[in-house]
Amino acid sequence: MADQQDLAEIERIAVELANVAGAEITLALGRILDVRYKEELDPDQPYRDPVSEVDDRVEKLIRARLAEIFPSHGIIGEEMDEELPQDSDFVWAIDPVDGTANFVNGFPLFSASIGVLHKGVPVVGALWCATSHALRPGVYHGRQGGRLMFENVAVEPRRNPLVRRRLVGMPQPVQGWGLWETRKTGSAAIECAFVAAGLLEAARFNTPNIWDVAGGIALAQIAGARVFTRPEDWTEFTGFGAPAQLARWKQPLILGHAEPALLLEHLGQ
Repeated sequence: MADQQDLAEIERIAVELANVAGAEITLALGRILDVRYKEELDPDQPYRDPVSEVDDRVEKLIRARLAEIFPSHGIIGEEMDEELPQDSDFVWAIDPVDGTANFVNGFPLFSASIGVLHKGVPVVGALWCATSHALRPGVYHGRQGGRLMFENVAVEPRRNPLVRRRLVGMPQPVQGWGLWETRKTGSAAIECAFVAAGLLEAARFNTPNIWDVAGGIALAQIAGARVFTRPEDWTEFTGFGAPAQLARWKQPLILGHAEPALLLEHLGQ
């Protein structure tokens, strides 16, 4: 386990950077943005993966700041492909705008996600979210051994026992579930944050990238949620693996507050 003093400082910087990202996103709202598409990822769906000028600018700002403060730390970002230093225990996984399709269309469900790994294990998360349990934008954040926070205030989810059907995030909404109602937000990061904060009972992702979920996994585990992945069979998530594997990590994922057997039975299809 990483030193708590180190993690506290890393969390502080992660929150600072998440707020920088949030400010850039907010400033861009309502403007006509320059948008391109990653057509090479899926030629059959050439407009599936948009990238805005804000994605590029935010990642550059974050990389520059981290190079000043933590020059020995590795960085994995969605928009810039750089080789990781193999001797770095700490790696930052950054998605400058998660939910870009929502963002460029003005649909207000998106996030800026920052996760920090120590030897492949998520230990710090800071997610600026366009909305929250408090009905306002802000940063969910936390560190291993600490508490889930929103804007530096502890988050204490309260369940209403009269609510019989709770919500789960799914890649495709499912009709007719008696146990849960399904939702698809278009942002893996915001769904992770909502699981951590208790707004979603659980979430399932088919093939997320590390930058989509690293910060959210940290927050979910800090909040007491269970996390499972499936390299072959479903198993408890323990980390993303060695540095050389991080950028290529892409596995099904389930996280939630329900009993593990219930999560895997209903979401692990």
